[in-house]
Amino acid sequence: MREDGTVVGRDGEILEVARTLVSTGDSARTLLIVGGAGSGKTAVLEQARRAAVEEGAEVLRLRCHDGGSATGAAALADGVHHVLTRIHDRRSAVRTSAVRRIRLQATGRAGELTLLSVLSEILADAARRLPFAVVVDDVERLPSPTASALALLLRVFRPTGVPMVMAGRPAHPGDDGVPQLTAAADRLLELPPLRPAEVETLVVRRLGRPVEPALVTAVLRALGPMAGIPEAVLSVLDSMEERGDLLELDGHVCLTEPEHTLRLGTDVAQLGRLCWPGAPPDAVALDAAAAVARNLEHTEIRLADLHRLKPGGPRRAGLVDRTVTPLIRDGILTVNEDGRMAFAVPALAAALRALPTRHAVPSLHALIVRSLSDRLGAETAGSCCPRLADHVAAAGTELDDTLAVDLLLAAGRADARSDWPRSVRAYASALRRLGPHDPRTPRVLRESAELSLHHADHAGALALGEPLLACLDSSSAERDGEGLRFVAGVWALAGLHEHRSPYAPTGPRGRDGLERLPTVAELAALAGPYGLPEPARPADGESGPTDGEARAAGGVRTVGAGKAPGPEPAARRPGTGPLPSPAEVRLLAAASGSRAGLLGALVGALPPEADTSRTLDRLRDAAAHADLAGALTAVLGDRYAGAGDSTAAHHHAMVRDYLSGDWDRALAHARRIEARSRTVGTEAAAAQPARALAAEIHCARGELGRARAWLGLIPDTVPHPLVAWVRLGVGYWSGGVAEARERARADVRRARRRGLLSGLERVLLRCLAYAVLEDLPQVMREAMDELEALHEEVGSPMTYEAVLFGRGLVHGCTDSALAALRSVQRRGDVYLGLLCHLCLVELGHDSEGRLAEASRIAQALGIGRATRTTLGHMARRQSVVLRRPRPDKDALSEADVRLTVLVSDGATNRQIAARLAWSEKTVERRLTQLFQRTGCRSRVELAAAWWDGSLARRALVADSGPDGAPDPAGGSFPAADRETPPGRR
Repeated sequence: MREDGTVVGRDGEILEVARTLVSTGDSARTLLIVGGAGSGKTAVLEQARRAAVEEGAEVLRLRCHDGGSATGAAALADGVHHVLTRIHDRRSAVRTSAVRRIRLQATGRAGELTLLSVLSEILADAARRLPFAVVVDDVERLPSPTASALALLLRVFRPTGVPMVMAGRPAHPGDDGVPQLTAAADRLLELPPLRPAEVETLVVRRLGRPVEPALVTAVLRALGPMAGIPEAVLSVLDSMEERGDLLELDGHVCLTEPEHTLRLGTDVAQLGRLCWPGAPPDAVALDAAAAVARNLEHTEIRLADLHRLKPGGPRRAGLVDRTVTPLIRDGILTVNEDGRMAFAVPALAAALRALPTRHAVPSLHALIVRSLSDRLGAETAGSCCPRLADHVAAAGTELDDTLAVDLLLAAGRADARSDWPRSVRAYASALRRLGPHDPRTPRVLRESAELSLHHADHAGALALGEPLLACLDSSSAERDGEGLRFVAGVWALAGLHEHRSPYAPTGPRGRDGLERLPTVAELAALAGPYGLPEPARPADGESGPTDGEARAAGGVRTVGAGKAPGPEPAARRPGTGPLPSPAEVRLLAAASGSRAGLLGALVGALPPEADTSRTLDRLRDAAAHADLAGALTAVLGDRYAGAGDSTAAHHHAMVRDYLSGDWDRALAHARRIEARSRTVGTEAAAAQPARALAAEIHCARGELGRARAWLGLIPDTVPHPLVAWVRLGVGYWSGGVAEARERARADVRRARRRGLLSGLERVLLRCLAYAVLEDLPQVMREAMDELEALHEEVGSPMTYEAVLFGRGLVHGCTDSALAALRSVQRRGDVYLGLLCHLCLVELGHDSEGRLAEASRIAQALGIGRATRTTLGHMARRQSVVLRRPRPDKDALSEADVRLTVLVSDGATNRQIAARLAWSEKTVERRLTQLFQRTGCRSRVELAAAWWDGSLARRALVADSGPDGAPDPAGGSFPAADRETPPGRR
């Protein structure tokens, strides 16, 4: 529900109720609206009442359950008396006096029937003189005698000409009031749950801004069978806002809380009304339900576990009979085929866990463990019932460490294949109880690391950091050095996947231990080439070999320690297993350097059957975009276990969507990555490359405010060429031409000192293009010379493309520009292809066709006014008519655009009809057609699609932006948050 009273997803129901309320005479009918708690019955009733009043109907509310002492026909008479006082004509006093008199005279069953008959006649008489309708809300709260009297009035003494609409919850066992009213009503209207698209509309309306799809998905999963209940959805949103779990990025609301923690509001009255089908639970029942929710938080409990408990345990205290059984009977707890219990609504369980409880939660888990371990022994119980591992973790100090560790290790090994996440949890629980000097600790670390690496569980691998560092400080480090080196490699690689430095946050002591391990030192060298947080290094002015020099020499620079890595143990063979070998790590690190360094690192890094040229091209491309997952895929091939759900995985997807031109999806990835870095309980760090790409997209679209916001999140110390490229573009189009150019030169020098060459060609090419725009011949020559020198040093396909493109810009070489376009199209960079088309237009090569293709690409990418204006200028200089992209059959007309603007401004149907000189029915019809064409299901969705530019990017708007003014470049792009760059031609 919004302040203007509109209701989501109930248009048909509201229309039917309104029609009932405006029916008169013999056509008057009775309607019963039925829906669960929070389904919106009252909102539908109120919205329909407003619509009926706008049509001229008089709608009165019948109140006969306000807590007074009267019930039955007497209560109904009191309600009718109140209704009649609202009807003013010559006979008003006569009617109210008659009701009062017959109310006092009626006694016994016969008197009640007489009273109902008189009430019917009086209501019918009033309706003949002044038509009106009656509504009754919350009929489930009617006392049984009152509900019976109302049903009898409707069935036997139906007042002629008085339509009546009632609303209430479905009947529950023991209720005899609602069934009688159901039988008496002419029509039963059930409110179905909202569909997922309608839930999304409700979320957008409640938050007032577009939302990320992941947020809506999380809400739907958290609510389970209650996902379509509007009040439940709003309760979860209120809870998220109260706890500060929402983050706004690019005008979209993102979730920064783990999905399993989403909860309903903790207002006890609301919980009881929404989630308990009958009467709300008392304090004792609610306390017991909270205890059950805490017991089920991280563990799997089955009914057999509770029945197996000793008689002196919780079973005798009534755990099953007094607590679990009522929850199952009410449908709050579910039991599957194996007897496993779970809350049907996860958000309810999370809300109950937030409530205080007097029950001791760990003791129950300890009793469940002992009920089996006492009979079978710890190892046998862990092997036969691996799910006991979660109970051991939940029991905490209630269990002895000796018993707990034996059971956990047995459970972890038994579950390694069938349920590896539970196996990882078992090993983690065992490591929390094992000391670093325990001889079993290194073996447990290794087994857990192997599981996490094999299944791309980088979060699980990161959790091994604390026990690993403790083990490295103990004597076991010498005893099991090979195993700990492997664990350290898995841990460091997981940190890189989450865009963390391999040494953070270990502290000086832990870092000293890690730097002694060659595996970690090797992986640490990947931080710089892939835009990740780098360990401390000498200042730029200090002497020492650069990364490029170290790679050219065939080695890997050991950061911070000043030592060369030790020899690789013989047990680790290059090219085997999911963990990259030292040679492969050197190749990954050398991808950002010179051609000589890359060829030197290539020796022994790839198998003989590998397509070396294709692999190196993919590797260079990944390094230029700081795409660690893409680089690992190129080098490891089928051996790569994958990036899982890590930050690197999302950045890889973002790069793919950016290059293919699906920029809306790329921005959605950026928002998800950013929200993930701020989510409580995750190990993910901020992804600077994703921020840079998001800024680049907004800059290309002319949304400089958002571009600067993303770029402002990146520290100035990040030296990656991807960031330098974006800094130059945003700085230039923001008006700081000279400052942007000087900053770019400094960034290029700094990247060269770090050995980061892949991607520099884009920075130099952008400098060259801006020099052409500003007509600076000297700067053009210098940039071209640097670009050719870089190609001589790097020799990658991307540097070759840049040189060809530069020759087309500077020397007017059409063949070079065409070759650059073909190479770019093979590689799949849509935006660079657009720039190549613009270059060919300037060179006069098929200007009309190139302009049309450039216009099509710009339209698809949502490019901003600056590029669209450039297209218009080019067309005029070439004396070419720029054909606009042909609108599809669903493109909006001028009238549709005007209607959309008014809807976006919040105008009502009546106001729109007055502004456009239409009838209100015409407004309704055109809105319906507009929703069908745009795919929007509500006014809020239509307004959001209008203001964020979605309609323009889908080519649904041909000639105007949100302000209704034509685009000067002939395009159709929103003006909101767009800035016209100063001083551009």
